[in-house]
Amino acid sequence: REDIEMSRYTMYALVLGTAVALAVTGGADAACMSQKDNDDFFAGLAGAPIPLADSCCQMDVCAIPCPAAHPKPASGFGVGIGIMIAFFCAIGLGAFYFVGGKAENFFVAGRSLPLLVVTLTLASQSIDSNALLGNADLSYKYHFYDGAVLPIGLGLSLILNGIFLAHKVNEELVLTLPDIYGKKYGKVVEICTSICTCCSFLCLLAGNLVGMSVILAYIFDISETGAVFLSGIICLAYTACGGLFSVAYTDVVQAAIGMIGCLSVAYWLIDNAEKEAPPLSIGMPKAPGYTTVTTATVANQDIGFYVYPDNATAAMYDGVDCEFTAGAKCYNTAKWCPSNNNCVADNAAYPIGDKRIFENQMTDPAALTPFPNAIFFNWATIFVLGFGNLAALDFQARCMAAKTPLQARIGCILGGLLTFFVGIPFAYLGAITRYYYGPDSKYAEFDADTCSEILDLPTCAAWKPDPQAFIKLLTTEPPAFLGGWGLLGIVAASMSTSDGAILALGTVFSHNVVRHFVEFDDKKLLMISRIATVPFAFIAMIIASAYKSDHPSGATGYLLIVAFDIVLAGCIVPLFAAFYWPFGKPSASAALFAVVGGTLLRVILEFSLPKDGWLLLPFAKKEFYDYGVPVKDEGTLYPNWFDVPDDEKWTPSSCPQTRFEDYTGVDSLASPLFSLVLFLLVSGIEKMKGSPLLDFGEWSEPYNKKINEDTAAAVTKA
Repeated sequence: REDIEMSRYTMYALVLGTAVALAVTGGADAACMSQKDNDDFFAGLAGAPIPLADSCCQMDVCAIPCPAAHPKPASGFGVGIGIMIAFFCAIGLGAFYFVGGKAENFFVAGRSLPLLVVTLTLASQSIDSNALLGNADLSYKYHFYDGAVLPIGLGLSLILNGIFLAHKVNEELVLTLPDIYGKKYGKVVEICTSICTCCSFLCLLAGNLVGMSVILAYIFDISETGAVFLSGIICLAYTACGGLFSVAYTDVVQAAIGMIGCLSVAYWLIDNAEKEAPPLSIGMPKAPGYTTVTTATVANQDIGFYVYPDNATAAMYDGVDCEFTAGAKCYNTAKWCPSNNNCVADNAAYPIGDKRIFENQMTDPAALTPFPNAIFFNWATIFVLGFGNLAALDFQARCMAAKTPLQARIGCILGGLLTFFVGIPFAYLGAITRYYYGPDSKYAEFDADTCSEILDLPTCAAWKPDPQAFIKLLTTEPPAFLGGWGLLGIVAASMSTSDGAILALGTVFSHNVVRHFVEFDDKKLLMISRIATVPFAFIAMIIASAYKSDHPSGATGYLLIVAFDIVLAGCIVPLFAAFYWPFGKPSASAALFAVVGGTLLRVILEFSLPKDGWLLLPFAKKEFYDYGVPVKDEGTLYPNWFDVPDDEKWTPSSCPQTRFEDYTGVDSLASPLFSLVLFLLVSGIEKMKGSPLLDFGEWSEPYNKKINEDTAAAVTKA
């Protein structure tokens, strides 16, 4: 292999550092090591409990400098973003005028959206904070495809929708996606799918509120929880007023401003960043005054600790003959670090380098050795997003709002291509972010109480990625105007999907659930829809506040996958059968069994399959082991790639590690397959029986809702 790097679902990826402690003065009351004998050992070396005052665990245990403080963003970023958010809200609130008290205008914008608006509003729903910020974050923490699978799956979904469903959905002349289930299968199936899609969109909305709040919290220096609620209230206000008119036309403006900004900053960074990925590590000098333990020999300070992995790397950095490691080259302290204030060094996190993309990451489980590769989950993510999104309320609402079936179809395909074009470049920014904020940067933070055999690290084995790293990159490296435009683009993307999700939740709950139990006219439907958006929005805010950016599951990207995993399990098979069942009218009983059975299996597997939270199948390879907790071994302090006497090097096999075991993704694929089997089985039984397997009377009968009878036909006929 030329390079190594990390996979998305390992335990906070790459590291490196020494395992020797330095004596520093001061005192603290929090332990660095979970095992008391370990903590006492390093505290003894330091002469006081660790972490010491004005120090940190990684310094006191591993001699890795504490993370440097990052400068706060300039006030201009906040001013610009605040003005544009107000502008977006003004457009959305102004759309209240166009609704005119008609549900059809509120739900599907009077079925009047032209191709350009359909394309941009579909792309805006797809290119959300998950496809941008979540994508960049995951590719920074792990690697390229761990982030890129998000826009790939979302774009694929729009293309599949354009090929198979968009034109048929538009031709149905309905107001919401569950209307189609009611029209084909009856009220029971309609209500069940409405509940599933509402649960799905609560997670989608929460993920986008997390994305927007991360930026607002950093730029305005407020708590992330406060920023979550601020984001939700902003989107709720104009969505509840104008419905899909608000959403559609703010989406157009947000797309025009946001997508151009995101593309501009992405390609600027790709073309102008100092490095496209972290380079080969240069290494570090010896600790001042280092003396061998066994012979009490004062080491040569002109020769560093770091032993280069090969002659080519040594030649690149003018390595010198090592003092204790025969035939090897070491860090040239005399050249690179003649004094403390004139020192070029790093944490040796990339002994053989990193690169932007590993082409075999999606085909080889060992592509990221010595780190595990979440290859199965990445493929499962593409499948979940590609097919689960076909039951996305916001996607299908825009197809219903298109002027013609053909425009709905073309708009989906163009929106999918636009998602690829805007979203995938953000995955390339992960490696650039790692260069500036990765484990070899001055901002690097490590968990001192971790070890790894395959990494040959007795302590400080786990790097802790900065959840704000990508935002910090945008506020420091590009020109200020371009970085601010990129941040605004992500905020716009979050708003465009959040408002669509809020609208979908309110309309589906009022129109497809409440209306079956309480009779009301069209005008009351609008009022109830607007009222319903409020509790749903606040529920999503609560979910988002629990899954903030530092959540171990990845917050934005994780919630996106959960959202469409929910509807993939039971709703997709009946949706395709509604339009493509080849044996006459599809069975309402089969659809009900498919929806309920697939969803129940998904819930059962969620709690019955082994899941350790790291989303990695237990491949029989050393890289598929979790980090361990160091075991005290006073005679073996140092990694084997340190230039110290052999009897001072640790024994890697002494690190107690357990294999990753997480079958997430298996449940995502098994549930829709089970749903399909149930649909086919029940349909076959009913054909042999000659009567429905389940009969709920009129609730099992397909039916049509009548909304705006006086104008609907005329408005939609064209």
